[in-house]
Amino acid sequence: MSGPVHGPGERTRTGTGRSARATRTARFLRTARTHPATPPLTALAAGLVAAGYLWNTDPHQSGQWLPRCPFNVLTGLLCPACGGTRLAYDLLHGDLAAAFHDNALLLVLGGPAAAYLGGRWLVAGLRGRRWRPSAGRWGTVAIVGTAVVWAVVRNLTG
Repeated sequence: MSGPVHGPGERTRTGTGRSARATRTARFLRTARTHPATPPLTALAAGLVAAGYLWNTDPHQSGQWLPRCPFNVLTGLLCPACGGTRLAYDLLHGDLAAAFHDNALLLVLGGPAAAYLGGRWLVAGLRGRRWRPSAGRWGTVAIVGTAVVWAVVRNLTG
């Protein structure tokens, strides 16, 4: 008789000494780790967890456990994204006017841009493709220039 003899209830083993189930599990985990949809789905899950935490944590009240803007802590000035946490809280609670007051540029341009880029990243990943956005030289100049002008305007007007 060639090959190993297996008793009742025993599973056959692969050449590496692992059971067939362990091999399938390892293959699934390796595929899930390297699949193009894993990063956008992970980012989406992290965003949902953050939104869940933010739902009950009012950043308008002092004493909340939320990170402060490092630029604001060091300089006392508002960066282009300052107010983003308050904006997200207000949007979660349906207060569009307060969200606009917190950071108008981020609401009008940043939110739609993030939704488009995140959606495109997710769709590409679910189709098995990797996608990396590229703004190009002039796109980068436009984004950075808009952010700098917005920061200056916010800090001059108070």
